[in-house]
Amino acid sequence: MNSREQIEIIKKKYPSGTRIQLLSTMNDMQGVEEGTKGTVIHVDDIGTIHMRWDNGRGLGLIPGEDNFKVLSRPDEEMKESENQSKEQEEGMGGMSL
Repeated sequence: MNSREQIEIIKKKYPSGTRIQLLSTMNDMQGVEEGTKGTVIHVDDIGTIHMRWDNGRGLGLIPGEDNFKVLSRPDEEMKESENQSKEQEEGMGGMSL
């Protein structure tokens, strides 16, 4: 079982909207094959990462037992979007009038 501190770290590390790819799992996750991608819905109070998998499944991940990698985080997507907006405003993203 995770301590409160560990759970808070997990919640900060995997906020809602984080994109994850499953690499392998300790338990047989019915309907979620290795390589499947999904989006974090939330992390519960015992540290399970609840997912919405791209194949429609909704099974959770357990850090330390399941093997997965982060593809992107919501803050990274926001920064990328902001950078694109700035480039367009400065005329670097295309034609400016």
